Amino acid sequence: MSARIYKPARTAMQSGTGKTRHWVLEFVSETAREVDPLMGWTSNADTQTQVRLRFETKEAALQYAKEHGIDAVVQEPQARKPNIRPGGYGDNFATNRRQVWTH
Repeated sequence: MSARIYKPARTAMQSGTGKTRHWVLEFVSETAREVDPLMGWTSNADTQTQVRLRFETKEAALQYAKEHGIDAVVQEPQARKPNIRPGGYGDNFATNRRQVWTH
C-alpha cells in the first residue's frame, strides 16, 4: 500500500483557512478508474481510496504509516503569499484616500 501525506490547501470558495490545519494521509489508488457503461459513473474497485485519515502533526502521520507498513510520500505545503494590499472594502470609501474614487 502506498499513501501520500499532505496538508490540504484552502478551497477557492472560502477566504479563511478552515480545514487546513491538520495533516491528511490519503491512500493512492492501485487500480485504474472505470466508467460504468449503464450509468456513466466513474468507479474504482479499490476501496482504500475512500479512506482519509487526519492527524495533528506530520510526525504523527508518518509514525502511523510506519507502524502499519504503509509506504508514505510527504508533500510539503507551499508558503502562502503575503497580502498585497492591506485594508478592506471600507478603505475604498475613506475620506483620506490618495486618489479620487470613481466608478
